[in-house]
Amino acid sequence: MKIVLEHISKRYPNRDKKVGGVFTAVDDFDLTIPDGKLVGLLGPSGCGKSTTLNMICGLETPTEGKIWFGDTDVTKLTPELRGVGMVFQSYALYPHLTVRQNIMFPLENLKGPDKLSKEEMLRRVEEAAGLVQISELLDRRPSEMSGGQQQRVAIARALVKTPKVLLLDEPLSNLDARLRLSTREEIRRIQRETGITTIFVTHDQEEAMSICDEIVVMEAGIIRQVGRPQYVYDEPDNLFVSKFLGTPPINVFEGRVERERLFIGTQEVLDVHGAPDGAVSVGIRPEGFVPAADGALTCGLIAVERMGRDTSVVAKHDAHDGVQMRAIVSSDARIDTGAENVRFNLRPEKTRLFDAETGQRVHFFGETMEEPADVMAREARANAKHRTEASA
Repeated sequence: MKIVLEHISKRYPNRDKKVGGVFTAVDDFDLTIPDGKLVGLLGPSGCGKSTTLNMICGLETPTEGKIWFGDTDVTKLTPELRGVGMVFQSYALYPHLTVRQNIMFPLENLKGPDKLSKEEMLRRVEEAAGLVQISELLDRRPSEMSGGQQQRVAIARALVKTPKVLLLDEPLSNLDARLRLSTREEIRRIQRETGITTIFVTHDQEEAMSICDEIVVMEAGIIRQVGRPQYVYDEPDNLFVSKFLGTPPINVFEGRVERERLFIGTQEVLDVHGAPDGAVSVGIRPEGFVPAADGALTCGLIAVERMGRDTSVVAKHDAHDGVQMRAIVSSDARIDTGAENVRFNLRPEKTRLFDAETGQRVHFFGETMEEPADVMAREARANAKHRTEASA
């Protein structure tokens, strides 16, 4: 089911009556979600992602704009008429019911021509439980299960009605790190097997980047960038997106461009052919530093942390916007841990320039590794391989 959000906005009256006016939670949100895709709404707390999900579900009505499921305008339809399955941050399971009864509950409320026989309801419950791999737990109650198992029950309950759209609101936030990893892999597997259009809300960029076909990065109710996760990481449109994505985060320096050369402080660090002269914010991914004895950028060395296959170099620079910067280099790199300074050359494909005032991307030649079409082609090949292996 294709979903179209047509310039939707959501405004609430300001709680402070002395101030008056309105608070805009979502502002002119315009997005098409392709049929059968898993799309992540990603952003910090308060950016409007859950409000957007609630408008898609029907729990909230847009102040402006329309919502389309395929060719149907569902803007004013109630949630039960939209054909959606919703999984909340809190699992919202009935503690006095068994897993079988929890999953069956939505089916028992169907009326009219949609009403099912008891045999059909039990068949659907068994099918949904098998899909999320909890068939052996159907006679347990929620209190007898782990957090990850309860989350699977919540997903099965959402899937049992065979919804057209599956909505997941921070579904992994209550799980520990190991369970989050395994459960997000299960969500991706289930989505691929069912082909249900799925919208996944999270503030965790690692979660979104690992399982989503596309991500929508939001800030203060607006869309800042939409695209395939790796492409958005590699080619951020603005400074906000570049800083929000990435662990460790991108290193940002004050810089300037003069005659197509990039300066950080007094050091000329990179040729940036095509970039206009002026002040810029320089974003360098941690993997964009190459240690070199005669490197163009000199930084004060704070610490060297060995992490198995990689080495993390913690350093400082007067032009850096934080207390310290972090570079991730090969474990084979030779760095004198007793030295006062460390020198780096910069990888152009991992260095991004942004206008110092607006934060918008400033392009220069040689920076882009892949165009969107290249990313799409590569991911299509990977998905085809996955389907072939699954059917084998």
